Amino acid sequence: MTPGELLRSALRGVTANKLRSALTLLGVMIGVAAVILLLAVGNGSSSQIRNLITQLGTNTLTVRAGSGFGFGGQSATASDSTKKLTLEVANQLAASKLGHVKAVVPQVDTALTVSSTSASEDSTSLIGTTPDYFTVTTNRIGSGQAFTEAEVTGASKVAVIGATLASELFPGGSAVGRSINVDGTPFTVVGVLQTVSSTGVQDANSVVIAPITRVQHSYTGFGAISSMTVEATSSNDVSAAQGETEVMLDQLLDYHPVVGVSTGSIGAATQAPYTITDQTQLLQTAAASAQSFTVLLGAVAAISLLVGGIGVTNVMLVTVTERTREIGIRKALGATRGAIIGQFLVEAATLTLLGGVLGMVVALVGAQFPINGTQPEVLGFSIPLALGVSVAIGVFFGVYPAARAGAMRPIQALRAI
Repeated sequence: MTPGELLRSALRGVTANKLRSALTLLGVMIGVAAVILLLAVGNGSSSQIRNLITQLGTNTLTVRAGSGFGFGGQSATASDSTKKLTLEVANQLAASKLGHVKAVVPQVDTALTVSSTSASEDSTSLIGTTPDYFTVTTNRIGSGQAFTEAEVTGASKVAVIGATLASELFPGGSAVGRSINVDGTPFTVVGVLQTVSSTGVQDANSVVIAPITRVQHSYTGFGAISSMTVEATSSNDVSAAQGETEVMLDQLLDYHPVVGVSTGSIGAATQAPYTITDQTQLLQTAAASAQSFTVLLGAVAAISLLVGGIGVTNVMLVTVTERTREIGIRKALGATRGAIIGQFLVEAATLTLLGGVLGMVVALVGAQFPINGTQPEVLGFSIPLALGVSVAIGVFFGVYPAARAGAMRPIQALRAI
């Protein structure tokens, strides 16, 4: 048979039992759509994370209270009375005027109930910080203004809130100048943030930002702060800024890194009272996590294609059984075993290819809509890969039914019905 005749025969076989073929197409379609769409979700999530980290700035460092041995693989020792990261330490670091450090932004974090006269939001993120927060980070004022250094010094009850929180608490108008209640303490809203990209469970646009002194006074106490953001003078000076920051923090925290002292030796290291992370490290970690996430989603989707392939085998076996007389007549008229096998293989491949094309269309349409807050981004290779795999599955799972058809002897086939 010529390729054209094989294709026409395959289409006749597919359309002979429309309901059965439609159900088989549905299984393959779901598998292909799942592969393309889940890979797109993983890629979209990865892009969101990369964008959010990049937006933090290529010239910033994050200092957090935490464990870890001295930087560069060094162990360390410290005095018995190691200090903690506090607002005073942050102020001293900023006042030291390091050559490659432009700004130091301290931050304390907590989550509380925030309400207005018309609405209330539980577990809302509350950030205590300084005015430099609005220039060093990507959070910019959309309306109103930021609080001032004088308001930080005076521990004023003023706040800047996120766009989502503003619309929820004050659906009828502007939030600027209005009053909110943060766990029993009234604050005046002086500004509303611009909307920013958000990923994960916590909405980055549902936040309250207030003077760090007020947050410490009313909620967290004057102990350790959550973190400090250190802005370097330029992206080329990040490494130099990190080195200067480490040296100054070691002095301020009475921490003495020592080279060559193992953790288990006498007088060995206590853990470092802080860790410093730059955006490059975050990007590398995020990229590795996103890749693992995408691979996992692709593997889950591949199971759907496997199930669809098993359905193809079942349908083709039924088809071979129903068309036993046809096979016998074709063989009696001189059709070779290869021609019979080719006919049923092409039919299986045509069935899965049609399902693959429909699955591709469904995936491309579905990728236009956000899924759980993530905008899918279709990977270019996923479409031909999914279509190729769908055809390969049709051929692979169609081999046994086709071989069974090709192995029939004409006389036995004609006697079967």
